[in-house]
Amino acid sequence: MSPARLFLLQRASAAVLAVAVLVHLVTILVAVRGGLTAGEILGRTAGNLGWLAFYVLFVVAASIHAPIGLRAILREWAGWRGWSCDVAMALFAALLLLLGLRAAWAVFAA
Repeated sequence: MSPARLFLLQRASAAVLAVAVLVHLVTILVAVRGGLTAGEILGRTAGNLGWLAFYVLFVVAASIHAPIGLRAILREWAGWRGWSCDVAMALFAALLLLLGLRAAWAVFAA
């Protein structure tokens, strides 16, 4: 993938993550201040398609953003370049996506 495309993907995913993290943290603060326990929060998110969609978007953005940034760090600091670095980062992205989607589904299906 071209450096320009990676740059755009990382910046776009960063914008999504900025909003998602803010919504996530505000939601936690409001819920905790309201006296809700973790079990009560999961009870309210279970079966809610809106929250599932939100967390799927959050996971997709993170699984795009993190490997691109890690790739840049590895290239600069470790000098790891070429297809092996790209394949490793693609596998890392797939792992993040798989684990994140599994967590989002667990919250939905709780």
